[in-house]
Amino acid sequence: MSDDFPTSIGRLGLVAFDCPDALALADFYSSIIGGDLVPGDDQGWVELHTPTGKLAFQEIADHRAPTWPGGAVPQQGHIDIDVANLDGAEAAVLRLGALRADIQPSPDQFRVMIDPAGHPFCLVIAH
Repeated sequence: MSDDFPTSIGRLGLVAFDCPDALALADFYSSIIGGDLVPGDDQGWVELHTPTGKLAFQEIADHRAPTWPGGAVPQQGHIDIDVANLDGAEAAVLRLGALRADIQPSPDQFRVMIDPAGHPFCLVIAH
């Protein structure tokens, strides 16, 4: 194994989401977790670089928002965002345009939210 990957084959590069407006969704997540927006060479691709990782957003003309927790369009992945205060974090992301999912499996430990493009993400109480 190389020194770059001492315990695995590779390392996480980024998490990418298809969406109808890459810049708008990147800006939404930047407002929650900070970071720098970095446009890609390809129009319709934007990355959000943070000290702890990268997210990417790819514009898809016929994007269909995922259904959650079931339905015709699978969730297609999600992001967990560690927070100190669930209620405060929920209020903040609602102001940014998120929606609260109808189903909340463990609302005292995490909140399932829906981003402006329809992707579920979770606010998780940091331990």
